[in-house]
Amino acid sequence: MKKTKEKITVREMTLFSMFAALMLVSKLLMENLPNIHAIGMLTMVFTIVYRKKALIPLYIYIFLNGLVEGFSLWWIPYLYVWLILWAMTMLIPQNISKKWATPVYAVVCALHGISFGVLYAPCQAIMFHLDGKALLAWIVSGLYFDCLHAGGNFCLGLLIYPLSRVLKKLEKTH
Repeated sequence: MKKTKEKITVREMTLFSMFAALMLVSKLLMENLPNIHAIGMLTMVFTIVYRKKALIPLYIYIFLNGLVEGFSLWWIPYLYVWLILWAMTMLIPQNISKKWATPVYAVVCALHGISFGVLYAPCQAIMFHLDGKALLAWIVSGLYFDCLHAGGNFCLGLLIYPLSRVLKKLEKTH
């Protein structure tokens, strides 16, 4: 049986572009806070509601972030680091109970934050020819910021369930 491709409507493309802009603006507004931003929370909300199509606003955001901040070596890991959060969210059952949804989403978002440096590390090792000791030192030196990232992601992750419910309801009314 031949699988049909899901088409993206003009409405979805407009929404996804606005979602990507929202991701970028939220990041820029929160830049004074070390590693605390709404990107993880928004990535999870969009993934819960739009599933595979959530990759569209995610990669538009990554591209816009490169345009604004400059396409430099720091940007390359973004091509896969955020994909990992999308994949983790896709693995959460869609019919998760109300009781478990909020804590599970917050913990997954926090896990991505605490592991950000480790996820980023392979690219750093390749780009800067880091051996095992140097790579471990790089990870350890960023652990403080990864902890802040996890804390911020956990707090913002508490909004994932209510925001995804609202967005799902809005999608049904369309």
